[in-house]
Amino acid sequence: MENRVVVTGMGALTPTGLTVQDYWQTLLKGQDGIGPVTYFDASDFTSQIVGELKGFEPSAYFNPKEARRFDPFVQYALAATTEAIADSGLDLDALDKSRAGVIVSSGIGGIATLEKQHSTLLNRGPGKISPFFIPMMISDMAPGQISIQYGFKGPNYTTVSACASAGHAIGDAYRILQRGDADVMIAGGTEATITPLALAGFCAMQALSTRNDEPHRASRPFDAQRDGFVMGEGAGILVLETLNHAQARGASIHGELVGCAYTADAYHITAPAPGGEGAARVMKLALEDAELNPQDVDYINAHGTSTPLNDKFETAAIKTVFGEHAHNVPISSTKSMIGHLLGAAAGVELIAALMSIRDEMIHPTVNYEHPDPECDLDYVPNESRKCPVRVAISNSFGFGGHNVTLVVRKFEPK
Repeated sequence: MENRVVVTGMGALTPTGLTVQDYWQTLLKGQDGIGPVTYFDASDFTSQIVGELKGFEPSAYFNPKEARRFDPFVQYALAATTEAIADSGLDLDALDKSRAGVIVSSGIGGIATLEKQHSTLLNRGPGKISPFFIPMMISDMAPGQISIQYGFKGPNYTTVSACASAGHAIGDAYRILQRGDADVMIAGGTEATITPLALAGFCAMQALSTRNDEPHRASRPFDAQRDGFVMGEGAGILVLETLNHAQARGASIHGELVGCAYTADAYHITAPAPGGEGAARVMKLALEDAELNPQDVDYINAHGTSTPLNDKFETAAIKTVFGEHAHNVPISSTKSMIGHLLGAAAGVELIAALMSIRDEMIHPTVNYEHPDPECDLDYVPNESRKCPVRVAISNSFGFGGHNVTLVVRKFEPK
């Protein structure tokens, strides 16, 4: 018999808040965290707007030596994990750490370190490259450092599947706990890609919004005037446990993870499959895994990137799976306020879905002003909505054709 899996801790660093509560309250108010790039001079870039972490101070979490040896994506992961573990109430001294693991994703890893060290190579030669260059840059150092910091000796790795990365990390952790291969898993994603090279790369793809004169109106999922996504940064980390382990220690439970599925479009390196075929299959399979019907779903946290093709085809996929219920189920895009956190997106967005279950509130999709005939569902435009949520799904789709759907439910002891 498979173990039930529950969420007992959450931690988030986002452009709208450096704790879960701050992040959630700004979402409910419809406040975005988008603005001009301040980390470097972006005046020559076609897109000059991003979702930066505001007020993040590494010294609040690390000593100066540690901070110098952690790329920002690792710093963000460790900071969000600190909050998630505190929220979970785990007694680390009593925990069997051989049965506690970590799966934390990053779509791109330590690109800030890569850029800095490449500059050093060109300007000062190979003898000046830091011996910490490779360990700082590689994506697996987020879960690796969390494991080292806390002594967790269970399954430990990263997932890299572009914007679906954190969805795969959480889904894999869920399966490990279901099978009984661990009691506790730290799972989620982290990303720190607001660098000149990364921004230039996405600009070259023409994937980003160029609404530079109106940064607060740039991310507008499902709106007819959407023109691309906005890069964001941060981390979303969850503590997952088997129900038996959580109940044995008297843990508070935020919700239950009851289903997940993965599919591939097998179509194109960046564009989604026509009609959202892969997205429709992954939602259908996730609901089957959860033993739920489409009519059971009370809320969809959409991938909702603010790009022309993604939003159109995600809408089409929802209609394929949900039929007439597609017009009844509230849908919102967290990216409308925080931008696209790439490999961390699924982590922070699943937290938003769990908070909707807890507070019976759905955050809005801001900047939805011009209806698109091909995006004609209920996107909870511009204002939060009071709404009981028992079951929610969260979608994540990545370049390369990767699709993940996670299903969470209000915890109900059986």
